[in-house]
Amino acid sequence: QFKFVESGGGLVQPGGSLRLACSASGFTLDNLAIGWFRQAPGKEREGVSCSSSDGSTYYLDSVKGRFTISRDNAKNTAYLQMSNVKPDDTAVYYCSAHPVLSPRNLCVLAISSTWGQGTRVTVSS
Repeated sequence: QFKFVESGGGLVQPGGSLRLACSASGFTLDNLAIGWFRQAPGKEREGVSCSSSDGSTYYLDSVKGRFTISRDNAKNTAYLQMSNVKPDDTAVYYCSAHPVLSPRNLCVLAISSTWGQGTRVTVSS
């Protein structure tokens, strides 16, 4: 059974930092593109950052220079380092992986065979 478990969210002040983690089970992330997505209240889910197994990356314009995607294959875990966060970053964050799609297409399409419960990030003073 494929499963993602996201963690690391919380309440953070504008300008602060958070590191989100995505633990995968039922499969390995080694050869897959991975991605982080978010859904704010009343909005559609959007791709935030995606990465291929060889390290190529895609970032949503609004997070470029502030967020960094990474993975630890030994732990079968993906990460999203969020820095200089803004109120517009408030959302529930999800992760996904895909065997074929490029990072850009994975983020733009924002698809997954299964979604985890997500982790909520609230940016507020």
